[in-house]
Amino acid sequence: MTRLTIPMPLRWGDQDAYGHVNNATMFRLLEEARIRAFILDEGGSGQSPIAALPASPSAQIWTLIGGQQIEYLRPVPYLRDPLRIELWLGHLGGASIDICYEVKSPAGVQPEVTYARALTTLVLVDADTGLPRRLDSELRALWEPYLEAPIAFRKRG
Repeated sequence: MTRLTIPMPLRWGDQDAYGHVNNATMFRLLEEARIRAFILDEGGSGQSPIAALPASPSAQIWTLIGGQQIEYLRPVPYLRDPLRIELWLGHLGGASIDICYEVKSPAGVQPEVTYARALTTLVLVDADTGLPRRLDSELRALWEPYLEAPIAFRKRG
């Protein structure tokens, strides 16, 4: 099982009136983790081992969100040390990937706390046609080591 861990610092303004991280902020934190993981760093410093997607106005591949789901397990208080967002792939489709996340307490905090689980379906789209663009063999080879079982959300009913 190979997961990528992205440290994610909180800002004081990420809290809501109840003193915990706001739900809308949680989606922004997941977005930032996803960008740090998948988007090529033009400077090359600290680049993620799974970064392969350009993010510039001239990029030939766009990444669009096909869907997102989050399950909050407990409120995230303001923390000075960065949260850990563990990220892996739950599915490699024809033109899409399911990105799974677990939002956890800072490194070294015991007992470890998992605050939330989430899943984002990311669709690769050809910038010229607007149509889905299939994952090529190079992307598959890069991302397959990070493929494991997807998030199992609790059933509602």
